[in-house]
Amino acid sequence: MTDTAARLLRLLSLLQIPREWPGSELAERLGVTDRTVRRDVDRLRELGYPVVAAMGATGGYRLTAGSALPPLVLDEDEAVAVAVGLRVAAGQAVAGIEDASVRALTKLEQVLPAKLRRRVRVVGAAVAVRAGTGPTVDPEVLTTLAAAVSNRERLRLRYRDAAGVESRRHVEPMGVAAAGRRWYLVAYDLDREAWRSFRADRIESPQPTGARIVARQLPAANAAEYVGGYRTDWGTPEYRVDVTIDAPLPRVAGRLGETVDSLVADGDTACRLTETRDDDPEWLAAQLLSLGVRFRVHDSPELRTRLRQLAGRVAHALEG
Repeated sequence: MTDTAARLLRLLSLLQIPREWPGSELAERLGVTDRTVRRDVDRLRELGYPVVAAMGATGGYRLTAGSALPPLVLDEDEAVAVAVGLRVAAGQAVAGIEDASVRALTKLEQVLPAKLRRRVRVVGAAVAVRAGTGPTVDPEVLTTLAAAVSNRERLRLRYRDAAGVESRRHVEPMGVAAAGRRWYLVAYDLDREAWRSFRADRIESPQPTGARIVARQLPAANAAEYVGGYRTDWGTPEYRVDVTIDAPLPRVAGRLGETVDSLVADGDTACRLTETRDDDPEWLAAQLLSLGVRFRVHDSPELRTRLRQLAGRVAHALEG
């Protein structure tokens, strides 16, 4: 039975390469007869894998897309490549796939052998990726948080607030959510006896304790809704942005970390950014200047202040 299971996994791995596989070639690769290949193909079909057979001299077996996603078999190099790619996607918080990236990365890293986990970390540390529009979050922190949520396990962690003050926290994690340009852990703070949302980029050294969490009622439908409607422990006040930029929308889109519908066209040669933000206004000021075009700030004292500060630094540098 063990030999059969190993052979089926090897056969599935071969069939997942997109090509036609003659039965004789599969038999040679697996070291079995053509008849055994036919039986193994039937077993895969019974397990839900859509393996089709084409007749004729150029025919063979091929794995096609089905109505459901069957288990995927990866070799070592493929597993490392997928894990590194998921780490990049999670770390950059790519719009629309960040939650799925963290869930998939959590599942994959939990089953990777220690040797492969080390390879993933080495490759991930060596690969340079263009910085995203938000704070950098360690993918290992994200996967630890997500695993604690899935396992319903308490965490101890270090947290640094907006003023840089560090504290130790003992929490019961409820969910991990992406909002705007940031990741958040929604958890019940056991020491403060209250729900909190923690910015993931300010979390350090999260450690699962092994203790199971108590069933509690989150004051929202889910973690994402809680992050969107409650602002406890974020540590950064909101500020309003209203800026007209003398450049067409396609040239600006995606470069200012804007949320959906907050950047709209203002004619063919300009666009307007209007939204409420909770990030550092100095970051937005620097990004606006990096566009290399004229812009006008209509309503944002915080942004005006940061622009004046940047202008003062530039003037001082030129004097020197």
